[in-house]
Amino acid sequence: MKNSSIVGSIVEPYAEALMSIAQSNDLTEKFGDDARIILEMWESSEQLRSLLSHPLINPEAKKGVLRQITQDQMDSYVQRFLFLLVDRGRIQFLDGVCQSYLTRLRELNQTVLAQVTSAVELTEEEGRAIAERTKAMTNARDVELQARIDPDLIGGVIIQVGSQVIDASLRGQLRRIGLALA
Repeated sequence: MKNSSIVGSIVEPYAEALMSIAQSNDLTEKFGDDARIILEMWESSEQLRSLLSHPLINPEAKKGVLRQITQDQMDSYVQRFLFLLVDRGRIQFLDGVCQSYLTRLRELNQTVLAQVTSAVELTEEEGRAIAERTKAMTNARDVELQARIDPDLIGGVIIQVGSQVIDASLRGQLRRIGLALA
């Protein structure tokens, strides 16, 4: 397990540099979209994580893979930034850098991240309703929903915004009833 303060001291300066480049070129939203794509690829591909994180794989081979998967999708600044992470031996921190950048972007845009866990996939209308309630609760300008499905909830939702958790799931209600009866 990586020490979080050490990881933070590595991740934060790179995220800050990426934000600086984005702001100076008026590309903050485009970089945010690119960071989301990178995170999706990173989280969905064990092979990609292994290849990029492996210390014995040639940096040029890593850049070649990155060039192939990013060439038509991402801004050239982002692509060069990824190459810089490879050159500096920091590519294994890519997910942390992207997450930190997205956190900075949300702060810049006065947007909160609401992590929503539901028993079934939310409809667009349900997502909008949750976003509106979250907006009212947090006084944010906008809400970014991150949905996850957990069939064990039985029904309802759990909404987490920062450290605040609202458990409106059937599983949570049954647990509370059980505690009240005990």
